[in-house]
Amino acid sequence: MQNLPTHIAFIMDGNRRWAKRRGLPRDYGHRKGAEVLADTIKNLANIKEIKFASFFAFSTENWKRDESEISGIFSLVDEVFSKFEKDFQSQDIRFKMVGDLSKFSPELQQKLIKIEENSKNNDGLTVLVALSYGGREDVVFAVNKLIKAKKSAVTSEDIAKNLQTACAPDIDFLIRTSGEMRLSNFMLYKLAYSELYFPKYAWPSFNKKRLLKALKIYKKRNRRFGGN
Repeated sequence: MQNLPTHIAFIMDGNRRWAKRRGLPRDYGHRKGAEVLADTIKNLANIKEIKFASFFAFSTENWKRDESEISGIFSLVDEVFSKFEKDFQSQDIRFKMVGDLSKFSPELQQKLIKIEENSKNNDGLTVLVALSYGGREDVVFAVNKLIKAKKSAVTSEDIAKNLQTACAPDIDFLIRTSGEMRLSNFMLYKLAYSELYFPKYAWPSFNKKRLLKALKIYKKRNRRFGGN
């Protein structure tokens, strides 16, 4: 396939609604969503033209949810990334966690840092997983780094280089599942000229066939970047 995005991103929305429609506990929806995340990463790793993939797993606003759901999500994060670690090495995937690690348990922090460190020399697909992440907070993070560096005149390029997401280029194609048509504070700086796609199905229903369909839709887009 040609004319594919270099950087594809996903707002993985609809896990709870998917479970509710089936009369299942919401935790089952999150678990199914995690399985789809793993499958999607494996599928993307086999498409050499795509170099970066970002996934919005848990936002700064998601801390408002009840404690039992949050606890279940992070237990799942721990479990899933423990399994992912071998896949990252076997498929030459580089893992990068973006967001505020300080709110996680020390054990989970150490695990995510270890996985990131062990995969840093891999040169296949780079996977960014946003946990406790907000796009506005990412810009504030960059500005504070520049203040500490005593940068007097800040440029757009300075901010881009100091974001938590600086390791990846701007997003070419964003997919948000479940039909919601908003960005929800996800990588705002990198979405300036992204192509957007809002399928109505929930994230647990995403699969390889739907990924390929989305990529075909992207290939038909005429990207202008503010030009005629």
